[in-house]
Formats: sequence, structure tokens, C-alpha cells
Amino acid sequence: MTGSPVTGLGSSRLGPAERATALDRMSREEFDVVVVGAGIVGAGAALDAATRGLSVAVVEARDFASGTSSRSSKLIHGGLRYLEQYNFDLVREALTERGLLLQRIAPHLVRPVPFLLPTTHRVWERGYLGAGVALYDALAFQMGSTRGVPHHRHLTRRGALRLAPALRKDSFVGAIQLWDAQVDDARYVMMLLRTAAGYGAQIASRTQCVGFLREGERVTGLRVRDLEGGTTSEVRAKQVVNATGVWTDDIQELVGGRGQIHVKASKGIHLVVPKDRIHSSTGLLLRTEKSVLFVIPWGRHWIIGTTDTAWDLDRAHPAASKADIDYVLDHVNAVLNTPLTHDDVEGVYAGLRPLLSGESEETSKLSREHIVAHPVPGLVLVAGGKYTTYRVMAKDAIDAVAHGLDGRVAESCTDRVAIVGGDGFQAMWNARYRLASRSGLHVARIEHLMRRYGTLVDDLLGLIAERPDLGRPLEGADDYLRAEIVYAASHEGARHLNDVLARRTRISIETWDRGLGVAQEAADLLMPVLGWSKKQRDREIEYYRKRIEAERASQAQEGDQEADARRRGAPDIVPVATPDSVS
Repeated sequence: MTGSPVTGLGSSRLGPAERATALDRMSREEFDVVVVGAGIVGAGAALDAATRGLSVAVVEARDFASGTSSRSSKLIHGGLRYLEQYNFDLVREALTERGLLLQRIAPHLVRPVPFLLPTTHRVWERGYLGAGVALYDALAFQMGSTRGVPHHRHLTRRGALRLAPALRKDSFVGAIQLWDAQVDDARYVMMLLRTAAGYGAQIASRTQCVGFLREGERVTGLRVRDLEGGTTSEVRAKQVVNATGVWTDDIQELVGGRGQIHVKASKGIHLVVPKDRIHSSTGLLLRTEKSVLFVIPWGRHWIIGTTDTAWDLDRAHPAASKADIDYVLDHVNAVLNTPLTHDDVEGVYAGLRPLLSGESEETSKLSREHIVAHPVPGLVLVAGGKYTTYRVMAKDAIDAVAHGLDGRVAESCTDRVAIVGGDGFQAMWNARYRLASRSGLHVARIEHLMRRYGTLVDDLLGLIAERPDLGRPLEGADDYLRAEIVYAASHEGARHLNDVLARRTRISIETWDRGLGVAQEAADLLMPVLGWSKKQRDREIEYYRKRIEAERASQAQEGDQEADARRRGAPDIVPVATPDSVS
């Protein structure tokens, strides 16, 4: 199989052979633009540039979306709380993007999700919050955007309890139901990169920027190190985009000084608990003394978060402490009639928000606006912002690239480009019962696959037709088929076991054992696709086990320093052992 192509263009496959080809081309060609960082903004910039007809290379030091972009609240939302800060433009922009994502760009990956906002005062609070939510809905209609979600409504306490019996009756007097949208953040980034690949972008993960090429003051490319193979090479480009999020300052130092723009990291943690622990048919949005706390439906689970605290320790592996977990549990338990305990927590993850520093020492007050700058000729920096508005950030970054290129560059068209798997999705969804009958899979399984792959589900069904054993669920993580593990490596750029269990699937946070029980089966499936020896397979499993042990140990520590020290105890998997050192 060659992978489903983006309509009329090349393959969107990101497998081992495509990575090797990308690295080879990077060493031989000059690109219009090379993007450093393959999180949501870097992926968006790559697609924006590629769809303008520019030649594009993307390098990422770890796995795609392995930083902030796989550890968010997994929401596509306008940011209701920003209305209280009178930041109407940011909310309007985000709601416009939400409508585009739901209805045009990624209908297979982004879907509406309901929330209940409890109120504790009968008159002033209902009026105050109601006015805010009404404005939120109204802003979604502006600028010609389509809302894509139902209108909000006011509920009595009795009406709210019908939707969410888990709420304590004495914790609220009424509620407002509103709608936003959600996404699997890491999968979205990977699908965005696959779309860029279909438009010609050359993409390589585990490829670290270790320096810049210069001609005088001008940046003319990068020095990169292939962390898998251990080789160093040069990538020449007319323009370079620094889209590295919380690593922005580090990249700026490589080019000679941090410059005028600084990015601070704010840690947010989330808990994952089973669906049956909270009896509700809707998500919850709870106001706290600092921000808001979300209880978000997530398949057979809930995601609960988040926190907002300054973080200046290990940015690659931010650690959730016991104090963080207690904070989230205490706040959600304030409204639940059956409190959650540490024993109810299946998974925990921590992520870092990249915030533009300057206005305040309190991270919750730092800017979520984004900025694009030209710190030196040939280098464009994009920083700040939020996941929902990635496309606008990417457009602004490539507009700056276009300004630095000779000749005319087309305008951005990503507001009209569907992510791979999105074209024809609704028609295929309508035919899902027929697809289930033809494939022999239950319709619930087809729906699950379609929400992850869209029309690319045909790739998975083709794999299963060739190898019927791949149609079986994983033992111990039966939400996922064996075919999905193989496909993650052959088409989705996964290089290691951790990439598959933590980002291509969410097994590492959705199972009680954090994926340890399926590690052997998954590694056996990945082994032939990635060309591992038995020694490398065993090394992958051992690394994954140590990672889980370190995370669990960190989550038992009271504070950040202790949690960080424990989390750092797990070794990193790269570089891969060389062929002559394994048997």
C-alpha cells in the first residue's frame, strides 16, 4: 500500500522510507522555507507554505506533537474566560477558526462537545454569565463564520441534574449549557503534517536543529543532527521559521542571542478517569479562583483539568506532582456527590503552555496572543497563541516568510484546504453501516476508526483484508485494533513504541496499567515495519516501562522539584542502536 493521496497530489504517507527520502533531499536541495518544530504551529506553517507553492522542509527534534501539542485540554474553543478580560478579538478569531475546523477543514477530527456551567447565585450570576455566553455565541456568527455547534440554553437545577446526576444538589442553583468542540491534539498535528507531505513538504522527526548557517548576518539554513542515525548535515533554505513553542528562546540562542521576544512556560496537568466515575451526559465547566476547570467527555473516559503554574524545570518531560493532582481533585470534588480519589485516576499528563512574557509574573495573566517577528534576516519567529488559532499563526508566519522571499508568493488558502481524511468524510460516515457489513467489523468499531482516520479508514481496512489478524483488538487495550499499531509506523511517522502508545493512540493514559500490558504485543507488531532487531524491540519495551515507572514516581512527590527529579530518572530512547551493535 502506498497510502491515500491528497486529492490530485502525492502520497501523504510518513513512513520510514519517506523519512529517509526527506533527510536525503534536505542534504541536497535548497528549500524556500525550513520549519523548525513539528507541533501544531510548525505543522500549520508547513501546510500553509506548501499550499502556497513553496518548497518546504520540517525538522523536529523528537516525535511530532511530543511537546505542548499532545498535552492540551484537547479542546477547540474560543476561550470563554477571555471575554472577562475584554479580549473580544481573540475570542472572535478563535470562534471563527472553530467553525472552519468543524465544518470545512477537519470534520472527521473535530466534533462538538456539550458543557454545563453551574451557577451558584440565582440573579446576578445567571445574568452575568448568561450575557457572556450569549456574547460568545454571537461572536461565532460574526465575520461570516458558521457556528457549527448548538446554541446555549439556561437550565433550572432540576433540568441540570437530569443531564448531570453526578452534581451535588447543594453546590449550584441552576446552570447554562453551552457547546464547544474537541480534538485529539496529537493526531490532528500528525494529520496536518501528512497533508503537508501530500503537498510536497519533506518532513523528518528525531532530527534536531543544532545550529544555523549564516552568510554575514543572514540565516541561510540549519545544521541538523539525525538522532536516529547519528549523522549531522546541513539544510539550506531561503527562510527559516522558528516554531518551537517553549523552546523558542533556546533556538534564538543558537542564532546569537535571545532577542526581544521571550517565552515563559506555564504547566497545566490533566487527569483521566473512567466514564462510570462521573454520572453525566455532558461535560462540566467549573469556575475556580484562578481560571476554569473542565470535565471533558473522552470516549470511555473523562479528562479533568487544568492547572496553571509557572514551570522552569525540564521542558521535555514536565512532571505532574501530587500537589497538582490534589488541586484538580479538590476542585472537581467540590461539585460531585461522589468524590473522586487518587484510586480513580487512570492516567495523568502534564503539558506546558508557551506564553509571551512581559505583562505579569502570574502565568495565568500572561498573553495568549501570538507574535511574529524577524529577529535576524532570513529567520522568522512565531510564538505564543493557542491551539485553536494555529492556522492564523501559521498564516502570519508564512506571510512574513513571503515578505522575505524574492518574487510573488500566493495568499494563504488553508481556510479552504481539508485535512487529509476530511474530503468526502460526511458521505462515508453516512455509509458506515454498509462499510461495517462489508468489512465484517461492528459499526461501533467503524465509527471509532472514522473519527480517527476519516476517509483514510480504507487504508486500515485494506491492511486487515491482507492480514486478518490485524483486525483483532489489542489485548488489554481493546479500543484499538492491531492494524492501528502497524499503520502508526508505516504511515503516521511513529518511530518508537512510546510514540505509538502515547500519541498515535492514547493507551498510555487510557488504561489502568498505562499501557504496560500491551507493550510487548505492540512492539512485536512494530518490529518488522521499523526494521528492529530483537534487542531493539526489548530495549523499546524496557524504555517504555522505565518511563511509566518514572512518571508514577513523580506523581507521588509533593512538589515540582521532587517530581521533576523523579521524572528525569527515565532514559531517552534515541539514538536507536546501530545494526552492528545488536543481534
